[in-house]
Amino acid sequence: MARARRATKNPRGRERWENDARKAIGDKVEGGQLPLLVDPPDDPDADFLEKVGYPGSYPYTRGIQPTMYRGRLWTLRQYSGFGSAEATNRRFHFLLAGGQTGLSVAFDLPTQNGYDSDHLRAAGEVGRCGVPIASLGDMRTLFHGLPLDQATVSMTINATAPILTALLVAVGEENGVPRARLGGTVQNDILKEYVARGTYIYPPKASLRLAVDLIEFATREMPQWNYISVSGYHMREAGATAVQEVAFTLANGIAYVRAVQERGLDLDEFLPRLSFFFSSDRNFLEEIAKFRAARRLWGSIVQETFGAKQARSKQLRFHTQTAGSSLTAQQPELNVVRTTLEALAAVLGGTQSLHTNALDEALGLPTESSARLALRTQQILAEESGVTSTVDPLGGSYEIEYLTDRIEREAREYLARIDEMGGALPAIERGFFSSEIAREAYRVARAREQRTEIVVGVNGYTEGNPDFSLFSGDGGKGVAVQRITPAEERRQALGVARWRTDRDAAKARDALERLEKASRGAENVMPHVLASVGAGATLGEVADVWRRLFGEHKPSRSY
Repeated sequence: MARARRATKNPRGRERWENDARKAIGDKVEGGQLPLLVDPPDDPDADFLEKVGYPGSYPYTRGIQPTMYRGRLWTLRQYSGFGSAEATNRRFHFLLAGGQTGLSVAFDLPTQNGYDSDHLRAAGEVGRCGVPIASLGDMRTLFHGLPLDQATVSMTINATAPILTALLVAVGEENGVPRARLGGTVQNDILKEYVARGTYIYPPKASLRLAVDLIEFATREMPQWNYISVSGYHMREAGATAVQEVAFTLANGIAYVRAVQERGLDLDEFLPRLSFFFSSDRNFLEEIAKFRAARRLWGSIVQETFGAKQARSKQLRFHTQTAGSSLTAQQPELNVVRTTLEALAAVLGGTQSLHTNALDEALGLPTESSARLALRTQQILAEESGVTSTVDPLGGSYEIEYLTDRIEREAREYLARIDEMGGALPAIERGFFSSEIAREAYRVARAREQRTEIVVGVNGYTEGNPDFSLFSGDGGKGVAVQRITPAEERRQALGVARWRTDRDAAKARDALERLEKASRGAENVMPHVLASVGAGATLGEVADVWRRLFGEHKPSRSY
């Protein structure tokens, strides 16, 4: 292959990459119209090798795999959950039949906040923004007939992550899939909830304890499970810049690593299954550079700060979702263009997993047709665009390398400030993250108000905007919107009540008492959560055990 055997100042880097590439895809390292990897025209200098290097090699600027998408495509996920477990199960079957390769579960707000569907505080929110899961029965319905031994499962859940993970383990084992074979990810990133989303329950320190309990349990018993996905997505949705998204996400990652160290876990056992979750927004070149900078920065932090040894420990693996905040209710068909641009940036940036938003999500839950179009967008990028043929296609571009360096440099400056505060947890408690994000969100709002920043269809090019009075769900003149009816919410609430009536109440009560005893001490709670949900305890009942012990978090005015 071109220049593969020429003498270079550091031939081992190139030779190592080529050997790894051949192991992955055989002798077809070159093929088609594009080479798998394009080198600088001259021998790479020390600066290039240190900062850019080769794919699959430290510092991983160009990707964590030597062949990237020529060896294996990213996982095609669509984030789904609405109405009921039955309706969501049908949507999962529909998406898998259409070519989706991983399941991604959205939970409704009551489930995220630890309330059963018949709780007073759940009223009006059941099934609205995700699937309601209150019991083992709901979880059985959600995954009925789905190949848990083949498709990976991603669950976007945080405060109640230990409970939902236990429910999934129970369903898997009932269907002959032991916990050791379950593959997928649970978000379990509670720290960002105090910054951006607000679906926390307990005070930060108690929440961090539960998150680490789940990490410790899965490290020992679920070797194919990614037990935390440190999320910058929601901070970006709240208004964070690309630099803030990288810095605050990695700062939270550092906090989790230190908490795991204190628990006595081996970092080279823990780090390979720590993953990240980023947004892909509209600034195309900046987003590509952001992903490259995040990989390089995390690799150096893990190597230099924590001293991890294994290559996989230093690799930043991440899922990407196109920016929900970029979707507009005005001229919603334009969201297809926005999402395509954002998805392409994620692919060129080297994501391992991708969700593309549907065009109608600014109006309501995705319909089947809009969900299919979102999935087809990914498939066109994978099969027709040609960008998967070459590793890091834009690497070496003057603008891309400049932006990569700038984002890394400015993110390091933020990390230094956070470190001076004592780390992410004290910085979050002081309101530093949220105040920095709020300042940027205000700047953007003012720029759009003054029309120095244009959003097509919103503050510019508004001719042709739809008449929202026509969005009745029947197609009409606008966009058909999927709605959750009060009848569906009542059915779910009645189902939870029946579950409690039909279970062995004494068995559930005894299991919850043992969970409370374990939670009072330093014992890992996960075995007791598993026993409780297996005995019929509901999600709300388990969450209430911890409410009584830890209390509920009340944000300070600094938030």
